[in-house]
Amino acid sequence: MRRISRITVAGAATASLALALSACGGTSTSSSSSESKGDKGLAIAYDVGGKGDQSFNDAAFAGLSKAKEEFGYETRDVEPTDGETDADKEQRLVSLARQGYNPVIGVGYAYASAVKGAAAKYPDTTFGIVDDATVEADNVADLVFSEEQASYLAGVAAAESTKTNVVGFVGGVDIPLIHKFRAGFEQGVKDTNPKVKVLSQFLTQTAEEGGFSSPDKGKTAAEGQIEKKADVVYAAAGLSGQGVIEAAAANKVWAIGVDSDQYKHEALAKYKDSILTSAMKDVAKAVYNLAKSVEEGKPETGIVRGDLKTGEVSLSNSNPKFADDAELQEAIETAKEKIISGEIKVKSS
Repeated sequence: MRRISRITVAGAATASLALALSACGGTSTSSSSSESKGDKGLAIAYDVGGKGDQSFNDAAFAGLSKAKEEFGYETRDVEPTDGETDADKEQRLVSLARQGYNPVIGVGYAYASAVKGAAAKYPDTTFGIVDDATVEADNVADLVFSEEQASYLAGVAAAESTKTNVVGFVGGVDIPLIHKFRAGFEQGVKDTNPKVKVLSQFLTQTAEEGGFSSPDKGKTAAEGQIEKKADVVYAAAGLSGQGVIEAAAANKVWAIGVDSDQYKHEALAKYKDSILTSAMKDVAKAVYNLAKSVEEGKPETGIVRGDLKTGEVSLSNSNPKFADDAELQEAIETAKEKIISGEIKVKSS
């Protein structure tokens, strides 16, 4: 375990160092301090879609970047490969642990088996997994979120904003995690205005079919819902959500983003006026907090949940048309307070 005193050398000069990992995945960044510190810092292995998805994976990278800057240590982020197996994922995590990275985080539920296997082989390394995939091990932190709560608020926003009384939901893959997004959204819509119809579609049955990594699939699905009069479309589809946002902009309807504040993403700048809000989960904070806990010698383990009460799920307020709508903001704040108090129980399936 790293010594806490290592923080005091955070300002030491740094230099880039190219590192080789095993053949099961490339790297996108690496850095190294010129002063030997005995071991290394945070490493993350991305989910399907990789860095640049303007969503889930990019949020994890933001957490890594903050840890790198604050603690002045070496970090590593590794891309997925097409058609990889659980064994490939486990080999990637094992390789990172063997090189001395700590903690090592698998970004996405698909890493559950890999994290469990790697954690057993390296019991002195702290591992993390982001999303609903509970791994019961003494050295694993399950970084989970109440996505259904933020999605409920997105449903309130959609129901308050629609003029056609038709809204849409596009889920990347037909799995329990994405069911949480849909369930919360549908409940939020119906509780706000029972007359509003919700069109719902999953892009694929499995992640391997591209449900989280195919903007073209997202665009086609959104266009189909827009043809059926949907004027607000919520996407919980990773990189595929970019296609949903593009379709919304082209047809002058609202899109609701997911995971991070997509209004602020540079790659989506030309569409931002069509992004009403985003249902966010603070993956960056969760990733950073796990790194911080290891740096301080008190590693987080077990289930670490982020919800509306902790502030780790929320709706973004970046679009002025959304932020300045007093009636809409009042409806969302009222719903938020009722969820936190327990008056509203949000469904997760």
